Amino acid sequence: MGQISPRGGNRADVIPIGEAPSAARVPSQAPIRSAALGRVGVVLVSHSRDLAQDTADLARAMAQTEDPAAVAATGGHPGDGLGSSALLIAAAARRVDQGHGVAVLADLPTAVHTVAAVLAAADEHGLPFPVRFADAPFVEGAVAAVLTASAGGDLAAVVEAAEETYRQRKF
Repeated sequence: MGQISPRGGNRADVIPIGEAPSAARVPSQAPIRSAALGRVGVVLVSHSRDLAQDTADLARAMAQTEDPAAVAATGGHPGDGLGSSALLIAAAARRVDQGHGVAVLADLPTAVHTVAAVLAAADEHGLPFPVRFADAPFVEGAVAAVLTASAGGDLAAVVEAAEETYRQRKF
């Protein structure tokens, strides 16, 4: 099983995607934080900058609050075109960090691989601690993560809310 170490430790701050505790149930009374104390941040990683931004805008709108959780959308490469960039992902995680963790969602398998590589080299990328990957559908998971983070849910609750969308049938 992957290990999480405090900053400055010898091991990267990583939970491998295949070992993330997505099966763990979060109590219905998850810890709630005041917005004044900061909240969990959310990073949305897509191959398309526009798709990531539109998804972030939708999630913020669905939160129905004038003070939604911090959300960063990243997609494409620093220059131009489709893809995902470790540099942009790490910068996005730092932008949304308020000291309570960062949840990351990605759209396509190669974006997931880029996120995994960034998490595996967390210290080298200057990631905040902790950062967790949410194995969830991109749009539905983003909405659930932002809603939960905006309501003050802790990192485990935000990740669980996003991952729960995999288990919800559409029909």
